[in-house]
Amino acid sequence: MLIIGNVLAAVVALIHVYIAVLEMFLWTKPQGRKAFNLTPEFAEQTRVLGLNQGLYNGFLAAGLIWGLLGGGFGAIVFFLICVAVAGVVGALTASRRILYAQTVPAVLALIPVILAH
Repeated sequence: MLIIGNVLAAVVALIHVYIAVLEMFLWTKPQGRKAFNLTPEFAEQTRVLGLNQGLYNGFLAAGLIWGLLGGGFGAIVFFLICVAVAGVVGALTASRRILYAQTVPAVLALIPVILAH
């Protein structure tokens, strides 16, 4: 169960690295605009917001990676809960897709992590 939880937590971390890259570096590029359904004009007007969002998603990824590399059970649980909550807020305020991209994977990782402890 521990291995499954750690693998799923690592997947969540990788998802957030990908999201961080999209938001921080590709927000105004075709790949970023497509991912977030942005017009070129809106993407350019909000690129600083994308950078900020990306930084926060990068922190979530970094926290999970730290937890997996030695921060331990508490760090992994804390950052998975942060990801899940961020996904709920994003789903309520921006797009329902965020629930499936963030909250569902975080909860699926959280279950075996907690059961293994």
